[in-house]
Parts: sequence; C-alpha cells; structure tokens
Amino acid sequence: MSESNAEAVASAVASATEAATEAAAGGWRRATGIAGVAIGVVAAGAAAGVAIERLTVGRGMRQKARLVLDSAGPYGGLRGNPGKAYADDGTELYYEVDDVEPAAESALTRRRRRLFGRKEPAPVTVVFSHGYCLNQDSWHFQRAALRGVVRTVHWDQRSHGRSARGVAQERDGRPVTIEELGRDLKAVIDAAVPEGPIVLVGHSMGGMTVMALADAFPDLVRERVVGVALVGTSSGRLGEVNFGLPVAGVNAVRRVLPGVLKALGQRVELVEKGRRATADLFAGIIKRYSFATRDVDPAVARFAERMIESTPIDVVAEYYPAFNDHDKTEALAHFAGLPVLVLAGVRDLVTPSEHSEAIAGLLPDAELVLVPDAGHLVMLEHPELVTDRLADLLARAGAVPAAATVDGYGSTSSSAGPG
Repeated sequence: MSESNAEAVASAVASATEAATEAAAGGWRRATGIAGVAIGVVAAGAAAGVAIERLTVGRGMRQKARLVLDSAGPYGGLRGNPGKAYADDGTELYYEVDDVEPAAESALTRRRRRLFGRKEPAPVTVVFSHGYCLNQDSWHFQRAALRGVVRTVHWDQRSHGRSARGVAQERDGRPVTIEELGRDLKAVIDAAVPEGPIVLVGHSMGGMTVMALADAFPDLVRERVVGVALVGTSSGRLGEVNFGLPVAGVNAVRRVLPGVLKALGQRVELVEKGRRATADLFAGIIKRYSFATRDVDPAVARFAERMIESTPIDVVAEYYPAFNDHDKTEALAHFAGLPVLVLAGVRDLVTPSEHSEAIAGLLPDAELVLVPDAGHLVMLEHPELVTDRLADLLARAGAVPAAATVDGYGSTSSSAGPG
C-alpha cells in the first residue's frame, strides 16, 4: 500500500471513530454522513482512488452513467419458478427453481439408466447460496450457463433479496448466527428439493452456510449430497483478516466497528440518507473490495453495487458478529470422499485465498483453483472460468453427462471441447 493510501486509511479510521463518538453524544445528522460510508473496514483502502475519480469525472456524469447501466444491464434479470420456505423462527425464505429442459432431461435419463439400472431416480439439483450483502442474482452468469441443463435452486438468505426480514432479529433483537443460516438452508432444501441428490454451491457467507448445514445435518450430507463447491469462503479465523489495511488501521477499525454498526442500526433512516448522499464514494469502496481487475465491465460493477446498496444498514449490523464467531473447520470432514471444488481469487481482500487453501488442505481430494487476477466476487469477475470448473464438478458428481458442455449463454453441445 502506498503512503498516500496509508494516509487515507488513517483518515478513514479517524472518521469512523469520530462518527461513533458523535453518535453516542446524539450528533446523528453530522455523524451518519461520515459513518454511513465508514461502517466497514473497506472504507479506508478505497478513499484515495475515489477522491481522484471525483476530480476527473463530474457528479452529474456519474449519475447519468449509473442510470444508463441500470437500464441497459441485463444482469440479475433471470427468474425461475418461485417458492417459499419457512425457517424455524418463522422467517419466510424466497427461492426460485430452474428446471431441466426436456431435451437435456432425456439425455440425462438415458445415462442414469445405464448407471442405476431401469429405475429413474430424482434428478440432481444444484442449490446455490449467496454471500453477505448480496442475493441470489450474484450467480447470474452461472445460472445463465446452466439454465435448462441441470435443475437448480437459487435462494435469498434471510433479510436479503426477496426473503423476509429475520423474525428472530426483528422480534427479539438477536443477531444472526451462521448456525441459523445452516438451518435456513435445510428449510429451503426440504421445500424445494424434498428428494434426490444435491450439489451444494456457496460463495463467501453462502459457503459458511453450507458448512453449517453439514455440521448440523451430517446425515443429509451423507445420504443426499453428491458434490460441493466452496467459492471465496472461509471455515474460520475471519477475525485475523486485515482487508488490505495496515495493522494499526485494521486494529483501530475493529475496536470501533461493532459499536458503530450497532449504533447505526438503530438510526436506519438517517444512515440510509447518508449512504445515498455519499453514493460515489460507496461505489468506489464496493469496486475495490469486489474486483481485482481495473477493466471489469462497468455494467457488472454497477450490478454488484446495486446488490450491496440494497442491503439495509440494520441488516449489515445484525450479521456482522456472526463472522468473528464462525468456525466450521471440523464440519469439513463431512465432505470427505465427495467431489469438492474449492475456488478463490488470489487478490480477495475479504476472504483471502489462504482460507481456501486451508479448506483444501483438510480435503486432500478437493480440486483447488486459485485465480490470480480475481477479487472477492470472482464468479462475476471471471464467470467463464468459474462456470467451467463448476460444470466439471457437476460432471464428476453425475449431475450432467460428462460429454455435455455449457457456455456463458446456457447452450449445450455434445462435444467435449471447451464451452
């Protein structure tokens, strides 16, 4: 990190601390404008770059560009057959199912008859779990590629996307736990995939959700799970992540962040106004901590920005404690012997690739893929690569014929060449 960026780090940390102090004293209108953009450790590292962008691109032009991207971008527009599941606390969880097209289903049926005899088992279903502050649309490219080829389920975690606010959080003021998310995933599986083999795919928090499911329901994994993909995730020790900040900066942020988030979560309306007023800075922060390459498609970057912006500050706050408490290292043993894909971006500042290497170290038969020029949202930044490795996993798990290929638009062919 350069000296100028280091100075920006120190400045942003000081701003976050100032905001927390002012909030406690009742100076909310001034404090929320600062803290609304410094609520995460991500604020510091992006500050210098965004300041330069502000000098070179007019505010009106930036707003116009966002409107154009929002209207023209095709990302996040895929929809399936909707359904609802209910968590153990009554939270309504929204999911969508994409079924197999008849032609593809016929080919799969013939293969299954050769493998399993004359009886036709239920088709393999791939269940996708998204990450923190995202929603099911974060899998847009993989969904498009697999659409009609294999049965898939995409769901929104509690308080995200189209799912309802967590009942336990609103009613009891209880923070979310990763264990709770594992039970939520079980509820979705019970509703959307009551029978048949399953491939579990999770990104970031979604990968942690998959681990929590295995920890709580090992019989389900043993009896029905035929493959697992863990993308940009961690089995624990997230409290040691420095987010690309110098040690002094990240330690200062960790001290103030829980209190800042808790306070901001109690003043949602004012904070959301602050976020809107500082949208340009917030966009730069999101881009820095989502992608590693500078030439990422602006429409994709804006797509990620919209997803993250749509997460209310009180939801951000009620999820935050779960990550420091997360430790599902022992649960990984339930995936031993299964086809497993572990994939991460080498330049991921949120869940560093070392965490994926640690997971693969405990699953020696897993395929470990490290993408050199990728950040945290690797499935959006390098969709063809992620889809290719996921398709290979599905072939190994028996979810698709080994000779079938998929491409970025969801078509199939009978050749074994690259899609």
